[in-house]
Amino acid sequence: MHGTNLTAAAFGVAGPVMDDTARLTNVPWEVSARAVAQAFDIPRVGLLNDLQAMGYAVPVLEAGELHQLQAGEPVRSGNMALIAAGTGLGQALLHNVHGTFIPSPTEAGHADFAARTERDILVLRDLTQRFGRAEVEHVLSGPGLMNLFRVTHTGPCIAVDDENDPDGPARVTTAALERRCQGCIDALQLFVDAYGAEAGNAAVRAVSTAGLFIGGGIAPKILPALTDGRFLRAFHDKGAMRPMLERMPVHVILNQDAGLLGAAVFANQLIASAP
Repeated sequence: MHGTNLTAAAFGVAGPVMDDTARLTNVPWEVSARAVAQAFDIPRVGLLNDLQAMGYAVPVLEAGELHQLQAGEPVRSGNMALIAAGTGLGQALLHNVHGTFIPSPTEAGHADFAARTERDILVLRDLTQRFGRAEVEHVLSGPGLMNLFRVTHTGPCIAVDDENDPDGPARVTTAALERRCQGCIDALQLFVDAYGAEAGNAAVRAVSTAGLFIGGGIAPKILPALTDGRFLRAFHDKGAMRPMLERMPVHVILNQDAGLLGAAVFANQLIASAP
């Protein structure tokens, strides 16, 4: 296919990008920026990790596209951090380089899950038995919520008949928010605790004094659970770093197309930087 009249394109993919090529983590696909450029006759093609792509959107998001969890006191010279739970878990650092935020990709979702409480230890034991090791994504993702569901339910659930149902995470969160099932309530509480704790980990690693942003498809759907204080308690619980985290702005990204927006921002930068 030729004659697209495109001067640049950028794609965010779920996996590490190396030498303009990515092998996607959860599906058996390989994506090559060079192959896309040749196939579609596009002069400049960029390939980004999906959270890196979303990171490019963060500085251009408007107030109506964000929900404030903590106003904080943003430091203009500080970095930002991004965490997003959906079908998987992604994180990115936004380095402040002379006032411009440069997103840096990570594969932090595949790091080890850190248990903080006795309930977390039960989760850790179950995940270790089932998977051989427990990683953060085994908890903080749609499938991760179902892993928690298995731990918190000792009998039948009124909301979910089949724990392998693709709609299971949505059914669990709805039952929890409507307080119709104690096991679902417990699963969502574990999820929110873990989300706040891991967001705090991302924040201290990045020293994201300019802001911590929560993206992905899950957060906007569970806002009542994120705004009842549980998330921020876990977020703040970082010992000597608590004062820094208490002053850090924290926002949920409401724009579900933030990844596409960020890819477009990056593609525009490719055009601007062309000789």
